[in-house]
Amino acid sequence: MEKWVEEQLIPIRDRVFLYLKNAILEGEYKAGDRLVERELAEKLNISRTPIREALLRLETLGFVNTIPRKGVVVAKISYEDIIDVFAILSSLEVLAVKMAVQKMDKKTEQELEQSIQAINDVLEGKVEKDISYFHIEFNETLYKAAKSPKLYEMLMDLLDYIRAFANLGHTRPGRKMQSLQEHRDILVAVKNKELEMAEYLTRIHIENSKKAYIEMFESSKKGESKRR
Repeated sequence: MEKWVEEQLIPIRDRVFLYLKNAILEGEYKAGDRLVERELAEKLNISRTPIREALLRLETLGFVNTIPRKGVVVAKISYEDIIDVFAILSSLEVLAVKMAVQKMDKKTEQELEQSIQAINDVLEGKVEKDISYFHIEFNETLYKAAKSPKLYEMLMDLLDYIRAFANLGHTRPGRKMQSLQEHRDILVAVKNKELEMAEYLTRIHIENSKKAYIEMFESSKKGESKRR
C-alpha cells in the first residue's frame, strides 16, 4: 500500500492526478484497464474524493473513458489520435524551433548535446534506461529555448500524448537510430542559426515519427485481429 499523508500533499487532487497520469503513460495501467475509485483510494491511503476529481480531469484530457456498466477505463490510442497530435505538433514544434534559433544560448546547446549523447549511449548499450526519456528530454529543452511560456505549456501537454505513443513508434526497426540522427541535424541547424533548415528538418523529423507510429500501430492492430 502506498503511504500518502494528505496533510503533506497540497493540493492532494493535483498529486493524485499526476500520479495516475504518469502510471498510465508509463504503462502501469494499460488501455482497457479499469480504474476503480475504492481500490485506488485504498492503495494510496486517501479518501475517494481526490481520486474522483483526478479521474474526471483525466477523462477531460482523453486519458480515460467512462463506460456504462464497466466504469472508468484507460482509453485506447486510436489512429485519429495519432494523426491529430502530430498535426498539431507539426505546427507548434516548428514554431518553437524557429524561436529557439533566435534565442539559443550556450548553456541550452550543451544540455541538448548531453541529451543526444545520452540517447547514443543507450543505443550502444552503455546505459540501461528507457530511450524515450532522453528523446522527450531533448524536446523539452528545445521548447524551453523558445522562451515562450505559453508555447512551452502547450507543447508539454502534447508530450504526454507522445509518451503514450513513444514505445510503439520506436519499435520499428531502425527508427531509434534514425531519430537520433534527426535530432543531431536539427541541433546543428539551430546552433548555426540556419532558421529555414531547422524548420525543414523539424518537419521531416515529425513526419518520420508519425509514419513510424502509424506503421507500428497498424501492425499491432493486425496482430490483435489474428489473436482473436
